[in-house]
Amino acid sequence: MMRTRPLKVALLGCGVVGSEVARIMTTHADDLAARIGAPVELAGVAVRRPDRVREGIDPSLVTTDATALVKRGDIDVVVEVIGGIEPARSLITTAFEHGASVVSANKALLAQDGAALHAAAEEHDKDLYYEAAVAGAIPLIRPLRESLAGDKVNRVLGIVNGTTNFILDKMDSTGAGYQEALDEATALGYAEADPTADVEGFDAAAKAAILAGIAFHSRVRLDDVYREGMTEVTAADFASAKNMGCTIKLLAICERAQDGGSVTARVHPAMIPLSHPLASVRGAYNAVFVESDASGQLMFYGPGAGGAPTASAVLGDLVAVCRNRLSGATGPGESAYAALPVSGMGDVVTRYHISLDVADKPGVLAQVATVFAEHGVSIDTVRQQGRPEGDGDASLVVVTHRASDASLTGTVEALRKLDTVRGVASIMRVEGE
Repeated sequence: MMRTRPLKVALLGCGVVGSEVARIMTTHADDLAARIGAPVELAGVAVRRPDRVREGIDPSLVTTDATALVKRGDIDVVVEVIGGIEPARSLITTAFEHGASVVSANKALLAQDGAALHAAAEEHDKDLYYEAAVAGAIPLIRPLRESLAGDKVNRVLGIVNGTTNFILDKMDSTGAGYQEALDEATALGYAEADPTADVEGFDAAAKAAILAGIAFHSRVRLDDVYREGMTEVTAADFASAKNMGCTIKLLAICERAQDGGSVTARVHPAMIPLSHPLASVRGAYNAVFVESDASGQLMFYGPGAGGAPTASAVLGDLVAVCRNRLSGATGPGESAYAALPVSGMGDVVTRYHISLDVADKPGVLAQVATVFAEHGVSIDTVRQQGRPEGDGDASLVVVTHRASDASLTGTVEALRKLDTVRGVASIMRVEGE
């Protein structure tokens, strides 16, 4: 039998995502009630600009006092979609203290203070759900946290930012330069006026921290994630990638060390073979590739951002939390029992593509090969090409076998000191092989 008293929901934020959450709660009210076992009622909406017209939302529900809203003793669930660290952190902990569970889409806060938020939720016996914090509408957090709870996840490799994937896909498919592709992404609404969080990898790094923590049952903070943006990727890099049968993606990579004693989390551009499933992810879509002992290889794919897709993930969490509320239970909390340490980038082992500007004269290749050998980095292939302008220099492209990042860094530092090396044009990791 359906409970007649509605579960009351407080919505913090009514922007692109928040307005979609409110719309779906209204238009799908009967379906949500049937799935939950009780009606859900939007009891208040906290905003910064109350005078803005919000279609479909009763103006009497709108308030600028978010703290007073979450302190109401009759609120069952707080949905936080305002983003940022403060006041979101204080509002979430206040919600727990006053008896509400929380659904959040706040990747930055969860990556920075997820452990403290989980502890607050546990202290007050409340739920903290955040499917929408990573990869928009793609079901990913719950499969990692619940469906794969009996498996051992070894690696999570993914495209988790739609803006950067759109830009790189445009560069790959049209030959456009970075700025040209960014301008198109901005015009189409994929990129913000200030795209720094996306193109410099901050957004993806926050998501990588969350994914690594869940996948490896260990606490991984944003500061633990190595981050490298994609603003230096050039058309020449794409040309080299195509020569290798690869394309370039900005990847979030979380993996266990081979001995299982530590984990790493990193975000950076990388070449991946065209045969890899992630290579075919186009436009602003996201995809995450999971490798585990028992289930093998899994891929999750779909729209990673946008109002409606992200609201879909929020509503999925809302249904789960409301069901828990009715049954008097809580869902899975933080799983950090493994407590694996996070290793630095120097311990990461992968292949590398290095493009050098060198003097076009005999003996240069031998000098370069000697430097690689001295640092324990084995060369797979070498390609040298003179420049058409005939300036006495040449381009030398070296692709290595697998080596540690520390060894590669030492190699590059030594190469820069050679008189015959004019410059290191680019360094790109090669993943997915």
